[in-house]
Formats: sequence, C-alpha cells, structure tokens
Amino acid sequence: MNNVVCIYRAAIMVAVLTSLFSGSQARAAIKSEIVVGSQLPLSGSLSGVGREQKWVYEEAVKDVNAKGGIFVKEYGRKLPVRLVVEDDESNAGQSVRAVERLIKVHKVDMLLSGFVENDGVIPACATAEKYRKYYHATISFVPSWLKHKFQYSTLFFFDLEQGVAVPFQLWNSMPSAQRPKKPALLFEDTPDGRVMSGLFQSMAKRYGYNLALSDSLPAGAKDYSAEIAKAKAAGVDAILIFAADTDCINFVRQMKKHNFSVGYFHGWKGAWSGNFWKELGKDAQYIICDGFWSMDFPFPGARELGERHRKRFGQSSVTIGCTYALAQILWQAIEKAGTLDSRKVRQAVLNSRFETVMGPVKYQHNGVAIFVNTASQWMNGKQELVYPFKWARATVKPAPPWGDRN
Repeated sequence: MNNVVCIYRAAIMVAVLTSLFSGSQARAAIKSEIVVGSQLPLSGSLSGVGREQKWVYEEAVKDVNAKGGIFVKEYGRKLPVRLVVEDDESNAGQSVRAVERLIKVHKVDMLLSGFVENDGVIPACATAEKYRKYYHATISFVPSWLKHKFQYSTLFFFDLEQGVAVPFQLWNSMPSAQRPKKPALLFEDTPDGRVMSGLFQSMAKRYGYNLALSDSLPAGAKDYSAEIAKAKAAGVDAILIFAADTDCINFVRQMKKHNFSVGYFHGWKGAWSGNFWKELGKDAQYIICDGFWSMDFPFPGARELGERHRKRFGQSSVTIGCTYALAQILWQAIEKAGTLDSRKVRQAVLNSRFETVMGPVKYQHNGVAIFVNTASQWMNGKQELVYPFKWARATVKPAPPWGDRN
C-alpha cells in the first residue's frame, strides 16, 4: 500500500512539474517583444525638446533591434524592443495620466523618462511606483527626487551646484577685461525657477560676483519689455536666464527690438533646443546654453550619434546623449538581469557599470548616477563645447552689440 501511495505522489509531482515547465514554455512562447513606454511633451511649450527626445529613443530602439534585440535569459532568446509614447502636453498634471495609460492600456514592461521638469518626472515616478513598474528617470532635481525613496525608479542627472557654478567658472577663465561686472539673474516664476534662483545667488557670492539684478519672469508671457527696461537701467552686461525655450526665444527677440545687448548671455532649460536656433537664426549667435552632453565627448558612439542627429535635423544637440545613454543603460540592465521583472532590472542598474555615449556610468545605492552639466556656445547653427574645460574645443566669445553682428 505504501508503495502505491509513493507512486501516486510521484506521479502527481511529475504532473505538477510538467505543468509548471509547460507554463514557463508557454510564457516564453507568448512573449514576443519588450514594450517600453515614455511620456513626452509632444505638444505645448516643451514640444521642441519632446520631439527631440522621442527621436533619440526611436534611434536607440532601432539600434538595439538591428542587433536582434535584447537577450533575456528568462525567455531563452533575444526579444525586439517596441517603443510606445504618450503625449503629456508639456503639462506636469498630465504626466500621471500619460504614465497610467502606458501601464494600463499599452501594458508596457518598463518606462524611460519623460521631460516635464521636476514637477512632471517625480509624479511619473510615483505613478510607476504605484503599479510596480520600473521608471528609468532623468530631468529631475536630485534632492527632490531622493525625498521620495523610490523603489521602482532610478535617476540619471547632474548635480545642481555643479550646474549653477559653470558660468562663474567660465567667467574666471576669461581675460579680466571681458568678465561681467553687472550680471543679472532672470528666472521663470515656477518652483524649479525659484530653486535655481536661490542656488545661483548663493553660487555668485561664493565666486565673488555681485548680481546687479535678480528678477522673476512670468512663464508664457508675450511681453518682457518691463524686465528688459530694468536690466538696461541697471547697466547689466551679462544675463543668466532660466526659462522654457519659447520664453527664452521671446526674450531674445525683444532684447533686439529694444536694442539691448549684453556680452554674455547664458540660458538654462530653454536655450539649447534645436528650436532655439530654428526660431532665432543668427540672433542666437554667441548665446551660451547648458546641456547634458556633446558630440565632442571622447566616448564610443558620441560623434556618430551627433552626426546622425545633424544629418536628420540639420543642427547639433547638447542633450541627446543623455537620453540615448538612458536607453543604453536600460538595454544592458535587462540583459544583465535576465528578466523583465522591474525590481530585478532596477537592481541590475544599481549593481552594474555601464558604457555609454556619456562615458562610464555607475549608479549609487540611493538610485542616482551623476553626470557633468555642460556649456556650449551657439555659433553658425552649431553648439561649440566650452565646458567642461578638459573636453572643450572652443573658448567663450563675447557677443558684440546687435548692430555689429554678422
């Protein structure tokens, strides 16, 4: 009788194992692709950078699929990647809706970062956290992001203090006669703008510069004549501005209209998109922009990516390396994890070192990896790298008065 029971139990165990193995095989057979989502500003005030970021993700997907996709051990083969994008309309409030659609409607396996500033990326991360989907983030202030202690997200961004120190380091590298004497700080009246304003004011003091003017800019305004009049009255000879691209473009246009020029104009957030030169043309000449990357970086694939972008859009970019690297890291992490399980892929990101067009990337255990904020000067439609100094191919050229520009 005992032998019969043992045989019966063994038969049941074989049946269970066979069922589990068959189920595993069925899952492997059913899974035919890796679906990656992103919420991007394809309309609204940030649509210029949103369209650029969408192109970058598409190129990263195209490149990995050209190699057959990503090998996932769990399925025993390479799977192609499919990108799904939802428009968040440049509205932080819409980022949650967009991420929920990606997860609930499009059934994405994980997410690549959107670009709606600090106020949009963090809610997107929180939404992904709710559904336990990995969100590979960028474009978010590190201290703000860390407060949430996300378990399903990581962040790839620059250190704020390093970023706001760049203009002062550039000024100190210039001949003393060319250094600004009466710089002005203009920042959009948003939470991000106010954070950056405080940091700029603190950094100016640290480097021994006195701001002749510090003023907020109403976001989305059509008329900046009052702010320009204040700057002229204060004898301002340099401008540091933090504002969206449409606002920066309008401000520069009105500076020219009022015949107000400065030798040094440095923009954050809105001065680097391809739309900036497209809209302003030669009026963008000499303007310095922040950035996350340069095709002049000495890393494999950097120049090729930059040339590909220039061929497609007829202009250079100082950001596409960041988002391309974000995708590179995700592809490598999926393969290292051997699964599409969000927690395990995130852990692979934390445990590994990655080679990217941004250079080597290593995340800290708090989920953050830091890169260097750059500075480039618009010259003849190209952004010439002037910072960091170790990779720069040009030095800052002071801007002449409007009437003396070619």
